Amino acid sequence: MLLSLLNRKEKLKFLDLAIHMVAIDGEPNAYEKRILNMMLAEVGDDIYKEYTFSLASDKEATVAYFVSQPKATRHIVLLNLLKLSMFDDLYNTSEHFFIDNVRRQFKIGVAKRKELMRVIYAERDWHEQAKRVCLE
Repeated sequence: MLLSLLNRKEKLKFLDLAIHMVAIDGEPNAYEKRILNMMLAEVGDDIYKEYTFSLASDKEATVAYFVSQPKATRHIVLLNLLKLSMFDDLYNTSEHFFIDNVRRQFKIGVAKRKELMRVIYAERDWHEQAKRVCLE
C-alpha cells in the first residue's frame, strides 16, 4: 500500500525490513513468501527483476536509515509492516514487538499507529464486502 511512492532505495530497504519481520518466527512459509512477492510486485518492475529475498545483514542499520527519512516515508513503511503482520490473521508477539520497536525508533506515536490500523481494517472490510457482493 503506497509503496510505489517510495524512492528506489527506500523500496529496497523496506523489503529488507519486511523480510526481517517475516523471518522473526523462522523461515518464511509459502504464504509469507506469497505476500512478500505481492509487495515486491507493488514496488515496481525495476526492483522486481533484480531483488532476491535474502535476509539483510544489519536490521538496525536498515531501521536507522528510515529514522532520517521524511515522516511520510516512515508512515508508509510502518503501514506496510502492520499490513504484513495482519495477512495471516495470526497474532505473533515477536512481530508485535518488532513493529513497536520500529514505531518508536521512527518516532511515530500510538495515535498515528491506531490511525494506520484503521486504514488497514477499512481495506480488509472493503475486500470482504466486494467478495460478498461478487459471490452472491
